[in-house]
Amino acid sequence: MLPTHHLLTVGRVERELPVVEIAPGLALAVLDILGDTELVEEAARALAARLESLPFTVVATPETKSIPLAHALSRLLARPYVVFRKQARLYMGETLSVTTRSITAQKEQTLHLSARDRLRLAGASVLLVDDVVSTGSTLEAMRALVARAGGEVIGVAAIATEGDPEAHPGVVCLAHLPLYTAP
Repeated sequence: MLPTHHLLTVGRVERELPVVEIAPGLALAVLDILGDTELVEEAARALAARLESLPFTVVATPETKSIPLAHALSRLLARPYVVFRKQARLYMGETLSVTTRSITAQKEQTLHLSARDRLRLAGASVLLVDDVVSTGSTLEAMRALVARAGGEVIGVAAIATEGDPEAHPGVVCLAHLPLYTAP
């Protein structure tokens, strides 16, 4: 039987994450940081302490859940951030786009980089930030967009990794979340 919750501890903040079945026999602990200022600020402080010596010039993050974390890191480390959007809008100008499929998505997603942010990434040393790194598919899409914009990814940070603990070498993270399988 699958557990109903997973305890996440980030610094002095604890959260009971609901365990949700995402496919028959496969469940994960859902980390949703939107609106959780206490957790976001604690995670940003802890990650900033571990990242301050890394020579990145821009933080980049996918839309939506990890935006508050990227914003907090940007503020703490005094570096700008860009967001890879899930929809292209007219005001974004000519976008660069890459298609991906994350573990929690029910369909393929496309990440778009605006013309303004493409200029910000050109020649930049980039830190990729996400709330959770699981399969790595979103990271690969972000890496592709950074490369197409002329930047270089020099680091990856997340609140947590998920699944196989050995699958994400080099990701600076604060916790690990298991994947749950039902017999």
